Formats: sequence, C-alpha cells, structure tokens
Amino acid sequence: MKPTPEHNKRMANMTFASVYPHYITKVEKKGRTKEELHLVINWLTGFDEKKLQELIDEKVTFETFFKRANLNPNAHLITGVICGYRIEEIENQITKKVRYLDKLVDELAKGKKMEKIIREG
Repeated sequence: MKPTPEHNKRMANMTFASVYPHYITKVEKKGRTKEELHLVINWLTGFDEKKLQELIDEKVTFETFFKRANLNPNAHLITGVICGYRIEEIENQITKKVRYLDKLVDELAKGKKMEKIIREG
C-alpha cells in the first residue's frame, strides 16, 4: 500500500500529544513500561523525558516533532510492514519517520528484546 498525499498531510498535522497516550497504553497492556517506551523514543529522536514533555505540552505536530528530532543514524534499519505500509517504500519523510516510531512501539509491545529494537547496525 502506498500512502496518498492526503494521508501524508494527515500524518504531518497529527499532534504527538494525541498519539502518545495510545503508545503508553499499548506497551503497558503488554507488560512493558513507560520507561522502556521513553528509551525507544530517545533512541529514535534524541529526546529525553523533559524534552518529550515540552513537546507534548506544546502540542507539536509530527512534522514539527521530527524536524526538531536528531534522528538516529541507524533508523534506516527499521524495516517491515506497519499499518499496511512497507516502511522502506514510504517516500514522504515525515510519514516514514512516524511509521518508524509506530514500528518501534509495536516491537516493544510484542515483547521484542530491547537489544533488537534498538538497532545498532
């Protein structure tokens, strides 16, 4: 499945604050912790807990969220299908980065070992 321009726009304009509680619920429901979620987000974006809270309070869009992020150089190692989209085929960079994050959260919730989620090349 290929994301449409409308889909890409919707992803860019969605706020991180609106999705973040769902990430927490998803991982905690599967026995993982908020701290592990923050570790995964930090690995991908470089944001620590304090910065994450600032971005949530500011209600930044995913576009702004990822413009401010210092994306991990190994993020390109995140591959596979998430929400019906093959990550490595997504051309729009904001949509691709949102799907990177979705994939990491999904792997965490599925019980994957942290060493496998945090791709070190």
